[in-house]
Amino acid sequence: MNIETLLSALAVSPENIPLNLLLAEAYKADLNFDQAKAIYLKVLTLDSNHKDTQLKLIEVLDLQGELSEAVVRIESFCQNFPDFGEAWVLRARLSFKDDEIGKAREYYQIAMALSSKLKDEGLEKEIGYVDEIEEITDPQVGVGAQDWSPEAIGSPTNAPPNSNNEFDFLSEIEYTKEVDVDFDHVGGMSEVKNDIRMKIIHPLNNPDLFEAYGKKPGGGVLLYGPPGCGKTLISKATAGEIHSSFYSVGLHQILDMWLGKSEEKLHQVFELARKQAPSVLFFDEIDALAADRSDLKGSAGRTLINQFLAELDGAHSKNDGLLILGATNAPWHLDSAFLRPGRFDRVVFVPPPDQEARISILDILSQGKPIDNSSFKSLAKKTEGFSGADLEAIIDVATEKTIEEAMKSGKIIPISERILLKARKEVKASTLRWFESAKNYAMYANQSGMYDDIITYMGIKKP
Repeated sequence: MNIETLLSALAVSPENIPLNLLLAEAYKADLNFDQAKAIYLKVLTLDSNHKDTQLKLIEVLDLQGELSEAVVRIESFCQNFPDFGEAWVLRARLSFKDDEIGKAREYYQIAMALSSKLKDEGLEKEIGYVDEIEEITDPQVGVGAQDWSPEAIGSPTNAPPNSNNEFDFLSEIEYTKEVDVDFDHVGGMSEVKNDIRMKIIHPLNNPDLFEAYGKKPGGGVLLYGPPGCGKTLISKATAGEIHSSFYSVGLHQILDMWLGKSEEKLHQVFELARKQAPSVLFFDEIDALAADRSDLKGSAGRTLINQFLAELDGAHSKNDGLLILGATNAPWHLDSAFLRPGRFDRVVFVPPPDQEARISILDILSQGKPIDNSSFKSLAKKTEGFSGADLEAIIDVATEKTIEEAMKSGKIIPISERILLKARKEVKASTLRWFESAKNYAMYANQSGMYDDIITYMGIKKP
């Protein structure tokens, strides 16, 4: 069936899932990945547990070049459905693309343990896979790193090898004792800066005043918005603003295949930050660690979320002087319990920088370069919707073009407005795809008003 025929059929039965999936596949075959993605998201609003659709959405994200989001989604999927072999093959393929060859082999081995029918010889050659499944003598008994059966992964009787070094992972967490950036290094974001100042900077500078009102320094702030708009930078700059230590925690540093180890790792991270208070504890891609529990069928994911909530509440240790920042590109996947008072009670939308902020960002990015900053105003006018990362890409492209001209002339020449505008044509705004997805949630899953900032930014009316 062609696209026109499918659209006509869906006009009569818009919630017909098989028809929607056929349309998505037709768009995909036509290389219209944006439309295919929109259809898959629509299907998931109709049936959030439709596994095949979740995997097809991840595949489309990969085809669009959204590898980071695809990786986060496949990690969450494999945690929720550990016996779904096709997912482990896809996870192996994505890990290979992300230059994680060892992990790719590991995930592919899990897939083969689940079903040898999933064998992919092409992928095996790419990752250098050697079949070691026959070495597992009893899939129900822990045999160290070679036991990849789903039962073993979730079995409380198994213990990880080399458990004497169980906290070695802490050395892998990004730690900066004295951060060399502050708010002056971050263009725009005035609302975000003000929220963070009220949370920790002002209470630290005026302890008696805030104590009189029963306010303690610390708490949680959730930053959400399109990728590349400075969520990580503003978090690090916060630590620099208060001259505190900074801890940046990634998803891969917490999740562990052994039952109970992820919770233990999370607790150790919080304890480490508490000992260094005042400190900033930053969780990137926090939705993967704090997914909605209603979407989780297994107990392992729910247990980790409960542990995270307990740490935020300071159930066993005080969080005084500890500012917890979380960043996500997909806040709609976050469990609502994280948004209660005392946890992430400030939710801040981090949009693409406005024109004045773009000028500030360009000025910061140009430091140390021979560049005519008088041209930033005209460039800022032509980069509506561009993220800070997109602006950095423009500067990089313009710098390379200028170096080419300088090599021909044999002398240093400034990066001109002409070259900057030429570079701008080669860089596309990366935020547009994010807003395509965010619009659906803001319009149709916004009962609490959490996404009103997205609606306001996009200039659309509520349904």
